[in-house]
Amino acid sequence: MKKVVQKNKLEKFDQIKKDLEYWLSLPVSERLSAVEKLRKQQYGSTERLQRVLRVFKQKQC
Repeated sequence: MKKVVQKNKLEKFDQIKKDLEYWLSLPVSERLSAVEKLRKQQYGSTERLQRVLRVFKQKQC
């Protein structure tokens, strides 16, 4: 596995911290509502996410 290091400016971490504080300050119901809105934008108005099934063939030893 390749090790990866990313350098970022501190301002980026400040913004991430502010975003997290904002979302945690909201009631759970509002956070869930926002997640549902994003889910609908991505997957449409289906009530449930689609199940995905993948079959992998294993190599015989």
